[in-house]
Amino acid sequence: MKTELSALMLTVPLALITLTGCSMTDDDTQAIPSAGTSTSRDASDSMERVSSSIYDLIGIAGKASDSRPTVTDCGGKDAGTYFRILHPWSFTPATEGDLEVAMKRLKVELPKNGWKVVHYGPDTSKNKNISLTADNDAKKVSVKVIAMAKDDPPMLTLDVISGCYKVPEGQEVERF
Repeated sequence: MKTELSALMLTVPLALITLTGCSMTDDDTQAIPSAGTSTSRDASDSMERVSSSIYDLIGIAGKASDSRPTVTDCGGKDAGTYFRILHPWSFTPATEGDLEVAMKRLKVELPKNGWKVVHYGPDTSKNKNISLTADNDAKKVSVKVIAMAKDDPPMLTLDVISGCYKVPEGQEVERF
């Protein structure tokens, strides 16, 4: 049962991000920004470094899940040439009380490190989970963090997603 819930927890945000894109634009068009040219592997490595830097900003004791980035489509563009990287992961603080501390730290620390918080507050779920969405325009990356306070154990779920990459000339998107 716990495995099914974990899988569902990761699937729902993936579906939402894939359908809506990230909010790294200055207007309301929700266009997916270009992240430049890269191989899937190099972009994945870059996304892991971004996730690691967010983990460092949390700054409290706890455990991160051991998940890897995945390649997703790029909003109606040729799937053989264009792609995005999604890195879903979670963070479980050492103590329940640290969940709120972690969210507040991210709200303060992300802007100090090149991120713009574009949303912070309760989501529309029945639990009214606190969520935070932030964009890093320089890195063409967006993160959505949800404090799952009523889960057992309480945790943060994080979805870090890139802008739209184009593979180098003569190469194809590697899917993983």
